[in-house]
Amino acid sequence: MNTFELVIFDCDGVLVDSERIANEVFAEILRDSCGLNLSLQEMFSTFVGRSSEQCVQIVTDMLGHPPPTNLQQRYRQEIETALRRSVTAISGTRNVLERLQLPYCVASGGSYKKMHITLGKTGLLPFLDGKLFSTSDVKQGKPHPDIFLHAAKSMGVTDPAKCLVIEDSVPGVQGGINAGMTVFGYAEHIDPQALSDAGAHLVFDDMLQLLRLNTGQWPKVCKKNKQA
Repeated sequence: MNTFELVIFDCDGVLVDSERIANEVFAEILRDSCGLNLSLQEMFSTFVGRSSEQCVQIVTDMLGHPPPTNLQQRYRQEIETALRRSVTAISGTRNVLERLQLPYCVASGGSYKKMHITLGKTGLLPFLDGKLFSTSDVKQGKPHPDIFLHAAKSMGVTDPAKCLVIEDSVPGVQGGINAGMTVFGYAEHIDPQALSDAGAHLVFDDMLQLLRLNTGQWPKVCKKNKQA
């Protein structure tokens, strides 16, 4: 296997269980403000890994016209309240951050404020001091490679092939691949086949499997994706 010099984690849906909360809040707003009725699974497949601007464009395409002008502001206010109240860490992430014997950082499509809220609430922030990077730092978000290349360079790694990306969204997987990095797809809420089809080198569903990297092994393939 590759000898990695850096592990780059996405934040939402990889370190913290925020995607479910975010999509429940967004689905309620879309029903109330736009008359769109989308299931939670439809929300995940449509919006996870997209920037706020991309989400607004998707909603515009669905409606055939722009959504209410206060859509983004309302979402930011309601999701912040919901995350402060109930976000939790993805099972196993604390153990991984404590015991992983490789340098690591976070490359998120979320804002620094959001990362500080979610990682602070879950107690993971102390492990990531000085290791947080947001797409607000770069020209283009995922699926473009900018954020991953920026994070690697900031962490002192100049060869993308020496980086391992952990992502749970199709745009995130595509961004890591476009950066020339190895990408593992974490399939808790997302269809594992979708992550595999996006180019993930491996799809897994147990975060503690990442500790196998300490012994030079890759995680075991997700049971739901063994045929891939």
